Amino acid sequence: MQKIGRSMFFLVLLVCGTISCTENLDFNQYDDLEATPTYEAGILYLEVEEGLINLLVDVDVFSQNFNFDAFSSDIFADRVLDGTLTFVLENTTSKELEITVELLDEGGTVTDTVLFLTQPAPTAIIQSEIAYGDAGRSIAIIKTLSTIRITAKNLGDNTSVSNLSNPLITLKSSGKFRLRLK
Repeated sequence: MQKIGRSMFFLVLLVCGTISCTENLDFNQYDDLEATPTYEAGILYLEVEEGLINLLVDVDVFSQNFNFDAFSSDIFADRVLDGTLTFVLENTTSKELEITVELLDEGGTVTDTVLFLTQPAPTAIIQSEIAYGDAGRSIAIIKTLSTIRITAKNLGDNTSVSNLSNPLITLKSSGKFRLRLK
């Protein structure tokens, strides 16, 4: 009889414990969730040596299209709120250069342009941050980005050589964007 009493006591305790510790579940919590993480990543890295610049006369030293469909994918384009593209240009050559960065949509239409004019070395590193979204240029430029075109023009001569070791022009870019999770 004592075993039945203890068993009954533990059974009642277990039932009371389960009932007292439960809450009604709120399955609408997801609707109230607002999360906007910021993602940052490198986009493009490009180097052109001074020797290549000296080989070409009266033409673009460098012109190249880079396919970049990452921003136009639905998972990004449907959720991006705003952000910045950052470009960093360093010139260690003996050349005055004009660097043009063009952002193109899928149809090949130029949607944005960034222009850099750089003097011969020694020169400061040029950094340009371009905002897209509410505080800057249209976010549609980023959402439709399919190709990045880089063009470099030599505004100097074709014979001088920098006294720095391994003279080159370097262009780096990165993006930092806020996305809506749902």
